[in-house]
Amino acid sequence: MDPKLNKIEKEIEDNISSYRKVDTSKKKLIETIIDKANEKKSISLRLKNNDLEQLKIRADTEGLPYQTLLSSIVHKFVSDQLVDKRSILKSIEILKAS
Repeated sequence: MDPKLNKIEKEIEDNISSYRKVDTSKKKLIETIIDKANEKKSISLRLKNNDLEQLKIRADTEGLPYQTLLSSIVHKFVSDQLVDKRSILKSIEILKAS
């Protein structure tokens, strides 16, 4: 199975010969920055009881802890990867009608 590359990955692959190795001190700095960005922080969050229960049900259906699901939703939202299914279906219907 051929993996699908996104635009950035494809560009990296196409230009791989122009890249050079990073020296050890820069590599260490980059790894430190990445580690810091990936650190998790505990927060307190107030949710409606019904929303929390629905989240737990959905997480159980997906086979993962509800906090992991919530973290995934937040990540997708801030990285513009969260999509509204209804908006997509509406767009498809508009395109079909054209």
